[in-house]
Amino acid sequence: MMKLASGILFTEKQIAERVIELSKQIEQDYAGKELILCGILKGCIPFLSDLMRKIKGDVRIALIQMKSMVDGKHAEIKYTTEMDLSGKNVLVIEDIVDTGITIDYLIKHLETEKGTNSIKVCTLLDKPEARKIDVPIHYRGFAVPDKFIVGYGLDYEEKYRNLPYLTWVEL
Repeated sequence: MMKLASGILFTEKQIAERVIELSKQIEQDYAGKELILCGILKGCIPFLSDLMRKIKGDVRIALIQMKSMVDGKHAEIKYTTEMDLSGKNVLVIEDIVDTGITIDYLIKHLETEKGTNSIKVCTLLDKPEARKIDVPIHYRGFAVPDKFIVGYGLDYEEKYRNLPYLTWVEL
């Protein structure tokens, strides 16, 4: 049986403050450049929405839907943007990076299939203890322990995405 933890990992205010800090870093790094925020559905939606509204400048949005782990070893793209990413600066927006399998697969896809100019990764949550593949994280909201985290877009069986804060479930 699953239940929500009794504590909050990160509050709504902490998340909002960190999103502002990340947006400033991204603005500085991409000043004068066209930037495409490529969100991985569905968990990234609140983070992507808040982040894109804080970034000043030319920002475009692309969405990709992936199945995280097909057989525990690799990911699969279920839907990919039709936007032409050739020669573009792409910042992948992810809710959480744990094993690295999904991000690694997506980076290779964007490089080989889409011909991007540059690819960087921005994740709200980074779970380095769970890493199976070393992947570059250029912008990280928070490092988190190896727990099943929900809220602010992250779900457990499609539940709890709408929580404005982050907590974990006890499985």
